[in-house]
Amino acid sequence: MSTMVNKYDALKSNDDSGEEEGGNRDSKETEKPLPPVEVKCGEHRLQYTYCIWFSRRAPGKQATTQNYDQNLRLLGRFASVEQFWGYYSRLVRPVDLTSHSDIHIFKDGIKPMWEDVANKNGGKWIVRLRKGLASRCWENMILAMLGEQFMVGDEICGAVISVRFQEDIISIWNRTAQDTVTTGRIRDTLKRVLNLPPNTVMEYKTHNDSLKDHSSFRNTRADSYNNRAEGFLR
Repeated sequence: MSTMVNKYDALKSNDDSGEEEGGNRDSKETEKPLPPVEVKCGEHRLQYTYCIWFSRRAPGKQATTQNYDQNLRLLGRFASVEQFWGYYSRLVRPVDLTSHSDIHIFKDGIKPMWEDVANKNGGKWIVRLRKGLASRCWENMILAMLGEQFMVGDEICGAVISVRFQEDIISIWNRTAQDTVTTGRIRDTLKRVLNLPPNTVMEYKTHNDSLKDHSSFRNTRADSYNNRAEGFLR
């Protein structure tokens, strides 16, 4: 069985790969700009440099912006097709990840957080999948993203696979939620590359709405806790 070099077990070890290891970097180390990724002669350069991130939280643990940021781990960066496959071939497949694990592939300089300056006015298309489909759909989606198949200029920020207990969720993030022409093109391309049935339910959610829902959920939980506490004090 392969050993894991990353504390979250997302990246398989491969001492002979020659690839950059980023598994021990936490998000605070990535606040300052990182040096450009060198593309060797003969490699096929991608239009953008990308980062692979991993996060996991304990089931039932309340997520906050602070602990989410702290849980993000940068696994590596790539700027060519060959560098991408060097990492991808070593990533644990979604079907083998434990629940509440997320893999994020985002353009260099964009963190996979709603509050990031590149994301804050944007949103994401969400597709919920029954168990067993995520690995294929995830691969098709990120290959379409890296290959610029969405044809929306600089609008795409990144993609996420979220492994949950009863379902898996894939999403693709874009910069401008109010641009309905662009979001429509992303939706149609996503349907095509995933070969989704015509009746598949897809949801577009703005990051602003996600922040509101998250804040409302936290406040509800806090009110419920306070009410229970008051009951004990009476």
